[in-house]
Amino acid sequence: MDGARATPVDGSISGSGSDFLHLDPGEAPAGGRAAWLADRLRAAIVDGRLPPGGRLPASRALATDLGVSRGVVTEAYRRLVEEGHVAGRGRAGTVVVAVPVPVPAAVPPPGPGRTATASAGATTGPFGAETFEAFRAAPARIDLSPGLPDLAAFPRAAWLRAERAVLNRAAPADLGYGDPRGTAALRTAVAGWLARYRGIRADPDEVVIVGGVAQALALLAQVLRAEGVTAVAVEDPGSLGARQQVGGWGLATPPVAVDAEGLRVDDLSRCGAPAVMVTPAHQFPTGVVLGGERRRLLARWAASGGLVIEDDYDAEHRYDRPPVPALRSVMPERVCYAGSVSKLLAPALRLGWALVPPRYRDAFVAAKREADLGSAALPQLVLAQLIGSGELERQLRFLRRRHVRRRDAMLAAVRAHLPGAVVHGAAAGLHLLVALAGVSDTDLAAAALARGVKAQPLSWHRQRAGPPGLVLGYAANAPAALEAGVAVLGAVLRELR
Repeated sequence: MDGARATPVDGSISGSGSDFLHLDPGEAPAGGRAAWLADRLRAAIVDGRLPPGGRLPASRALATDLGVSRGVVTEAYRRLVEEGHVAGRGRAGTVVVAVPVPVPAAVPPPGPGRTATASAGATTGPFGAETFEAFRAAPARIDLSPGLPDLAAFPRAAWLRAERAVLNRAAPADLGYGDPRGTAALRTAVAGWLARYRGIRADPDEVVIVGGVAQALALLAQVLRAEGVTAVAVEDPGSLGARQQVGGWGLATPPVAVDAEGLRVDDLSRCGAPAVMVTPAHQFPTGVVLGGERRRLLARWAASGGLVIEDDYDAEHRYDRPPVPALRSVMPERVCYAGSVSKLLAPALRLGWALVPPRYRDAFVAAKREADLGSAALPQLVLAQLIGSGELERQLRFLRRRHVRRRDAMLAAVRAHLPGAVVHGAAAGLHLLVALAGVSDTDLAAAALARGVKAQPLSWHRQRAGPPGLVLGYAANAPAALEAGVAVLGAVLRELR
């Protein structure tokens, strides 16, 4: 015998105490044993010593063998559960369910100097779309990218219940191609949801189910281009992804300035574009709400012939401020509205909706039919069941409580590790904009990624020059990971200054 330990055939992991992973609590820093143990377990999952399906020792047994309190072990396990790496399975114990993505050996630098040819009309700033996509795809130990929801919070049990209910009553006709606008059940449910949460009064026949906001923007770009529109103005700073989506269909995307009150309508008027894309409820990335006077000015601009494309980004995720109505609720004839459940449930569902003024509706539905004959019907019926049963509202309330804790953890980490930084957009949404000074935000993001922490530089979301900053998502990470990620950013920032 060479002393190597084998994994039992029932999937459990043999050994405990100091023999289990050769853990030595003497290595732990004072007051940091739980974090130390979580780090050691996470590393063992990454390198395969704790394979998916393997069981961790019972918390009481491991605590006894390590000579630490049981609270140290349960806290370490809790952190891994929140990160989605392990799960409690009742009598089966705590089981490894997912492997963290290791930091890449080579990281594509996101800094200036890397360029690529963009699609016609799609301005990408001081770097190319290829750089952005490579950076976005690069794995990281802690991913602070904006727009990532808390995927570990997906309501699996509720979804399964809804799925069983749908399949139990589904008629054969429900399994056919159906209406390219979407199932009647989901269009009705969405119309009710929008009335309750966004102040929008819409008939279900006006709702078109799409594959997320991205598809809604792509279909609108095709429809508008066929109508002779050559440019859609965008907020600056504003979502690079949305800008690329519209620009990829051959439309120019002239920038319109954003300030503390939101979109500068005077700047919009000067740019001359016949349409504009806005995120009025929680502007990306600044987090500002389009002010009342700006809404009136934008309504006046639209009434003179302009078209507003409203991406209702992050609208439901608000914490410290009252709700604001959607633009569509006050000028339905001049607003193309798009929303989705990507931030409420999961992007993988690819379920969203669009409300298009009558002038464009037939062409929009035709473009949807030509694209895919309509979105998958069964997930639509399940989502309709979730909305109708109240489960989606319960999920929203749960997420708000969870997000507030994570937002507060990130705010505390920024205060501790990024002194002097100015934070914007904390009252709502899933991210913070952290304004910095005296540093290149692209250099900071590249150096942080090399250390396993991914954060997007603000300059990527600008077309015009402006102050540097970072756009930091907090919804997808547990508080401990947020603190650790911001600590890395702080260390890198001190080195660069």
